Formats: sequence, C-alpha cells, structure tokens
Amino acid sequence: MLLIRLITSFLFFALAAFAEETLEDAARLARNLVGGSSMGTLATSYPSNHTSLAGQPFALMEYYAPCYANGSLAILFFYISLNSHNILGSPDHSATITVQAPPSKSPAASPRVALIGNVTLLDNDEDKELESCYLERHPDSKWWVPGGKGEFHGVTWARFDPHTVYYVGGFGRIHYIGYIPLSLYQASGGDPKPAKPLYFDQSRLY
Repeated sequence: MLLIRLITSFLFFALAAFAEETLEDAARLARNLVGGSSMGTLATSYPSNHTSLAGQPFALMEYYAPCYANGSLAILFFYISLNSHNILGSPDHSATITVQAPPSKSPAASPRVALIGNVTLLDNDEDKELESCYLERHPDSKWWVPGGKGEFHGVTWARFDPHTVYYVGGFGRIHYIGYIPLSLYQASGGDPKPAKPLYFDQSRLY
C-alpha cells in the first residue's frame, strides 16, 4: 500500500510539472471558458443609499453572449431586475460576472474566472446584428429582447466591459491562479475551437 501511494504521489507531481499552466495558457483558457458558455453569475452591490443593505453583495444567474471580439459581453438589461437597480445605483455601473466550467467529478479542480467591470446601457434597440448574436446563444430570449412580442418589463441592450480578470485554473502548482492582464485576455480570443484544458482528473490516480 505504501509503495502504491509513493508511486501515485510521484506520478501526481510529475504530471503537475508537465501540465503547469503559463499566464498565456490561462488567458487563452479563460477566454475559451467564457466564450464556450453563455451563463454566469452576475454580482453587484447594494447602493450606499439603500435603507438596510447598503454595500451588501447580491448575485444571481445571468444570461450573456460573447458578441464582442475584445471580450466584452452582451447582456439584456431588465429595469425591473434587482441587479439592474444596483448597477444603476453604482457611480461606475460596476458589476462582476463569474463563469465556471461545466460540472465534473471534481468541480474544485475545474477552471473558473471572475470578470470585474462596468455595464454600459446601449441605445441601439434596433441592432439586429447584436440581437442575432444573442439569440444564437439564447433562442428562448426571443420573446423579451427589445422590440420582442413579450417585452413588458422594460428592457434594453447593455454591454459588460471587463477591466479586471481573475482566473482560477484549478489546484495550485498545476494550474495558474491569479490576475490576467486585460490586454492579454483581450488578445487571446478568436480561437475557432475551444482550447483543450490543461488539467486532469486527480481522482483517477487513487
């Protein structure tokens, strides 16, 4: 038993050295993670003038679509949404979007990324190119896009522009954990196919 543990420990560290992610790897994987998904968690903070929850965080699942080459994201901005209220109450329209890899045997070993940025409301409700891009990811949204038949809550297009990127590839030593320069993140997009993640299922070694 001891010999088996020694061998598996050696294999683990050998694979870790071989599969260590660079900053460039992390930037590419982060862009592919965000681009390969279309749902994340949108987090905001209650504004300073809130009667009981000033400064407290709030987060819910949110649709997005990677419609911009520089890594910005298209979102539908519903004025009735609590996250929208918090964004409008923030001087910089600040928000954070987090995206994680699909469920696996070990979610803690899977990549995830936090995009910290600002939301800009757009006045181009008739932007058919943006609508087409968004509906390609979320066909169920056709009823509530701006101008849609089911539009009854008040909605407009918005763009989320990240200014800070924090990436956790999985466990340390094997994966990159830390900030990714925005310029590198923006320049790492455009892969025609999702990158192959540089991680493995650690549980298989035991």
